[in-house]
Formats: sequence, C-alpha cells, structure tokens
Amino acid sequence: MADFVSNFWSWYIIIPTVAGIIACFLLVRWMSGGTPPSDKPETMGHVWDEDLAEYNNPLPSWWLKMFYITLFFGIGYLALYPGLGTFAGILGWSQQNQYEREMQKADESFGPLYAKYQQQDLAVLAGDEEAMKTGARLFATYCTTCHGSDARGATGFPNLRDTDWLYGGEPQAIKTSILNGRRGAMPAWAAALGDTGVENVTQYVLSLANREHDATAATAGKEKYNQLCIACHGPEGKGNIMLGAANLTDAVWLYGGSPRAIADVIAIGRNGNMPPHKDFLGEARVHLLAAYVYSLTALGR
Repeated sequence: MADFVSNFWSWYIIIPTVAGIIACFLLVRWMSGGTPPSDKPETMGHVWDEDLAEYNNPLPSWWLKMFYITLFFGIGYLALYPGLGTFAGILGWSQQNQYEREMQKADESFGPLYAKYQQQDLAVLAGDEEAMKTGARLFATYCTTCHGSDARGATGFPNLRDTDWLYGGEPQAIKTSILNGRRGAMPAWAAALGDTGVENVTQYVLSLANREHDATAATAGKEKYNQLCIACHGPEGKGNIMLGAANLTDAVWLYGGSPRAIADVIAIGRNGNMPPHKDFLGEARVHLLAAYVYSLTALGR
C-alpha cells in the first residue's frame, strides 16, 4: 500500500470499498422486509404447478444476524488493519513488522545455539551429527529450490554432492560462496565464431574431456579456443576457481554435456547467479550451513 505514487489510487480503493459496505447494509435492510407470516401471507405473484406460490416472508432472524455480523466484522477489520489504500490501520500492523518480530523472537531462542556453532572450525563442525541435523533443516528451507532436496542440483544449478566446484570446495570457499553469493558469466561467442566456429570449438571441448569427437574440427577449434577461451578455462581446459570458470576436462556439465548443449553454451553464453545470504541469514547460520554443504562430499552424508 505504501508503494502508491499518487493519492488517487488510495481513494480509488477506499471509495468503492466503503460504498460497497454501505450498499451491502442497504441491500440486507431491503431484503429483510416483507410481511410477517400470517394465515393469509402475501405472495410475490409467482405461481407454479397451479398452487405453488412464492411468499414474501422476511429472512429468518438468525440468518439476517449473520449478514450483519459479517458486515461489522469487515468494518472492524478495515479499521484495525491495512486495507483501505494508504491507511495503515489503528494497530499499525504490516507484514514487515510481523516478520521482524518473528525473526527477533527466533534469534532470541536460537541465536545462542548458532553462536556456539560459529566458534567451531568448519571441518570439525561438519562431523557434529547434532549440528548437521540443524544444518540439514537450514538447507531444506533455503537451498532446495535451486539445488534440490537431495542437493544434486539440476540443469544450471550445481550438484553439491560431487567433487566438482566452480569456486573451490574447501570449507571456507563454500562459506564465502553462501555469504557473498556468486555471479558467473560465460560470454556469447556466436557472433565472433560463426556457426562453423562454434561447431569446431564444441568438438575441441569434447576432445578435452576425452569424448568422441571430430579430430579435424577439434584441431580447427583449438585455434579459436586459444584465442577466446584460454584466459578463463586455461590452456588445458581445467578451469579457474578464482573466476568460477568450469573445468572442461571432467565429466561434469552444469548445463548439459551433449554436443548440442555444449554448442548452445558457447554460442549464446550463460549467466549464473548465486544470491548472497549474509544479510538474510546472518553469518552464524551461514557458518552452519556451509559446514553441512561441506559434509555432503567430505563425509558423504
């Protein structure tokens, strides 16, 4: 509600809402009319099957009261909570305030526990079974959307259970990745290489991984590789953890290992984004989470 750029939109919500409530009151008032039941009740003039008539009787009192209770509840809610344009409500409630209160309460309850874990070495902490149960819950809450519930990733999202790490698999490197995030960029080379050049470089990349390839095309592709790719992936194609450049000699492919998938990466590039979690989770939680991720490969959890 606070994002309105003009008071017009606030009143655009307030006026129809208030008018709607008033109209509901008038409608219920009108519909509750009619004549009381009697020996000769008034009918509405509608008759079916010769003697089946529609009577003009008032609504039952309990039913009528339910309508009024609903309307008064709506008025009370809109008075106490935000719902009428920029009016914040008498209680001043907001999602942000509620979230902050809940986080503060959680910090008061669990903060000392995370602080205790933060004092431990990451490699040692990874062997603490009780701590890793908490780490697993953190992972399930914050990481499974991208890396999967089994931490094996998906196309474009790294598998955290193998030994292939774009930015290093040491405990501190993992913690740094979670704390500060990572932003990887593989430039698109279609314009520079052309279709033939992309195919040749693809064949050379396949040769680096000792996979079936066209030797003639790979030879031509090596020349282009040395011109455009060597700075990041290295002369032997083993990558560079300082840049997050992938190792092209192993059997691990972030975006798929088929010749077509490799060619697509070379031609149109890729942009990966691991969001930072330092401000969101705090360093103590990240410390525990990093230990858990490290334990997936170091201890085979």
